[in-house]
Amino acid sequence: MTSRMEMQDENDLCFPQLLNSSCRKPKLHWTKAVLLNILMSGLSVTTVVLNLLVIISVSHFRQLHTPTNIFLLSLAVSDFLVGLLLMPVEILRNTACWLLGDITCSFYLFVVSLLLCVSNGNIVLISIDRYQAICCPLHYSTRITTAKARRYVFLCWLFSALSSIFYVRDNLIQPGRSKSCFGECHLTIEYVASIVDLIINFIFSVSLIVVLYMRVFVVAVSQARAMCSRVTAASLQREAKPKAKRSELKAARTLGVLVFVYLLCFCPYYSYSLVEVKITSSSFAIFLVFLFYSSSCFNPVIYALFYS
Repeated sequence: MTSRMEMQDENDLCFPQLLNSSCRKPKLHWTKAVLLNILMSGLSVTTVVLNLLVIISVSHFRQLHTPTNIFLLSLAVSDFLVGLLLMPVEILRNTACWLLGDITCSFYLFVVSLLLCVSNGNIVLISIDRYQAICCPLHYSTRITTAKARRYVFLCWLFSALSSIFYVRDNLIQPGRSKSCFGECHLTIEYVASIVDLIINFIFSVSLIVVLYMRVFVVAVSQARAMCSRVTAASLQREAKPKAKRSELKAARTLGVLVFVYLLCFCPYYSYSLVEVKITSSSFAIFLVFLFYSSSCFNPVIYALFYS
């Protein structure tokens, strides 16, 4: 009886030969495991296809080589890599033991931090670009040029790489340092780095995006009213107010979707990370991580496919 229990315990371990230091295999009910694989695989494929469509469109057609589309292209590239690399590995990481080694785990954690920082930085750049285009249209062509847009994108990727090295420096210097047992790959950020990440990638980004888009909304509404006020014919004057209301509602709806989706994807993850420093493999934590990643699937729809 005892030997049978010991054999069962060994079968539950990632590395049976390491009884005292091996992690246990992730235990998800088969229905949850199947549902997780189906939903996350579908999300991964959708993310790859949508962002690849944006990448091909902007890269192929010269008339789309504008400053705004350069920001959209950079966002699509980072989100494409999230769907191609991060989502499949995340499925593997939460449904099976990590058998790829500590060095691969450290590199994966660096890529996770890099792509998410770049994606967030690109969203900030797009909000700044839209603010300049709508609120300062006379100066837009000189402030935001194609060459400057490429420079800003390069700086965004460079800053994201440097900040990612700062966040995961302990794992890069000593791979496997934060793991508690063999067979896991978890990112544990020290207190100072987590505070810096929270301030830069969440509080600052959210505040800047909300303020800029509120300003854009105010200007868009004033422009819609100004255009309608120019109608002088008596028959058209009666239609001016309904048209103005429709324009205001459209602007509010569009900008509201942008901000709502951004907050929906980022707020739960960062709120949870404040309470739990180490992102565990619980069902709730897995859901929050994939909700965080799902922004890469929503971005091409919101910023590119619905962008006139």
